[in-house]
Amino acid sequence: MAIPGIGLVKGLWITLKALFTKPVTVMWPDEKELITPRARGVIALDTENCTSCMLCSRECPDWCIYIEAHKVEMEPSKPGGRVRTKNILDRFDIDYGLCMYCGICVDVCPFDALYWSPDHEYGEYKISALLHDKERLTDWLKTVPDPPALEKS
Repeated sequence: MAIPGIGLVKGLWITLKALFTKPVTVMWPDEKELITPRARGVIALDTENCTSCMLCSRECPDWCIYIEAHKVEMEPSKPGGRVRTKNILDRFDIDYGLCMYCGICVDVCPFDALYWSPDHEYGEYKISALLHDKERLTDWLKTVPDPPALEKS
């Protein structure tokens, strides 16, 4: 035979235990949570490595990367050589309102122009402000950690 009110006593006991334990919640922005160094936060761009090949924008499932470039003719390295062309990056924007942070663009870049930065505090009040341009993406490059050292065999 069950004792009447046992469920109430168990519930009050759990409440009393929780009252005196330290909360797990981090009180942001007063306290900052420690994140792992290789966490996915925001995508950083290295404009010197980018050749405007547009692989990242073609492989992006959300089509949130916008690239514009123009070609410039380069002088031949030797006399009588042929004129070469080089792509100059005009626009590189990522719309973080559309991005699903899959990382395909970082993985597919053959020239190591895109990196994951662990910085994740870039919220905006307007959704139109989530369109980060080339200069802002280059600023995130300062927060990218160094890659882990290679193992010696």
